[in-house]
Amino acid sequence: MSPPRPVPTDHRVARVVLTLAVAALAAWISAGFLRALLWGGIIAIAIAPLYARLEARWPGGRRLVLPLLVTAGVAVLFIAPLLLAVVEVTREARALGGWLAAARAHGVPLPAFVASLPVGHDAVAKWWAATLATPDAAADTLDRVNAAAMRHSRLFGADVLRRTVAFVFAMLTLFFLLRDRDAVARQARRAGERLFGVAGEQVAELILLSVRGTINGLILVGLGEGIVMTLIYAVGGVPHPLLFGALTGIAAAIPLGAAVLIGVAGLVLLAAGSTIAAIAVAGVGLAFVLVVDHTLRPALIGSTTRLPFLLVLIGILGGVETLGLIGLFAGPAAMAVLVMLWREYVGAPVVTSGCDAPPAPSGPFPTTRA
Repeated sequence: MSPPRPVPTDHRVARVVLTLAVAALAAWISAGFLRALLWGGIIAIAIAPLYARLEARWPGGRRLVLPLLVTAGVAVLFIAPLLLAVVEVTREARALGGWLAAARAHGVPLPAFVASLPVGHDAVAKWWAATLATPDAAADTLDRVNAAAMRHSRLFGADVLRRTVAFVFAMLTLFFLLRDRDAVARQARRAGERLFGVAGEQVAELILLSVRGTINGLILVGLGEGIVMTLIYAVGGVPHPLLFGALTGIAAAIPLGAAVLIGVAGLVLLAAGSTIAAIAVAGVGLAFVLVVDHTLRPALIGSTTRLPFLLVLIGILGGVETLGLIGLFAGPAAMAVLVMLWREYVGAPVVTSGCDAPPAPSGPFPTTRA
């Protein structure tokens, strides 16, 4: 057989141009779903070690049953706190309706804690008398609030629908990545080798370790903050401490998100007249959360890739500021790759898995090589 004829240069250039054009067109068409696809991939990377153990124990269900069950379990973990919040709000709806009716009929009396405010109590009392103290003022204020709420409810409904569709697509992405993880790993490894050689595998390994480290830091820190704050809420007398604790643990995934929930809990206590308890809950909770968010979380994330503390903090905060929640994972991953390339450039040891020797590449999802 005669050897294959070499591909002309103009054909290779045309192929590259066509590939880039098709890729750009596909990215433009799927731009509205890219975040959902990224979230599905991030979750798949995070649970890959656990899924590999489940797959080893139940190899017969790897094509359909096991990916379906794991995807359903992940969906429940996301939906359960939201359902808990909806149930609590529904329970309080009747009490809120009674309070609104009483406010329209008799006005809202000035809370007792206003008189004990160190500054601004006269201004607050004057504003309260003009907007809520009398039945007419309270009815006018509540009508304006209700009109604004009706205007925003349409936008809120559209946003909820959009996020629901994105969540469904993220779960679909997770299901297909789990089902076809071996093929995805082989193709990703082959593409990395062809494009970047050995450096491509090191970069991919570092990105995977960074994403998993970020996930572990978010989950462990969020769970710990939620548990501790639930106890603080219960001791401080915050209503529905379990719900507030769960929401604080979820909000802990966002920088300063837990601090916002703690501030809301303090305001609830302040409105109920428990000034000392509000100050104690807010002070202790904010101090605890700020220390943990700026020390323990970067340490957990940086220990996976041996990133300096400052770069981890910049990656987390800068990533969220520029990319939103996706930046929680993209920021530390970008910093980790930058440090790896710098170490390779200056001849320093490149660490990708917590040891000095480079690990065997495992692809986006760990697979067993023949």
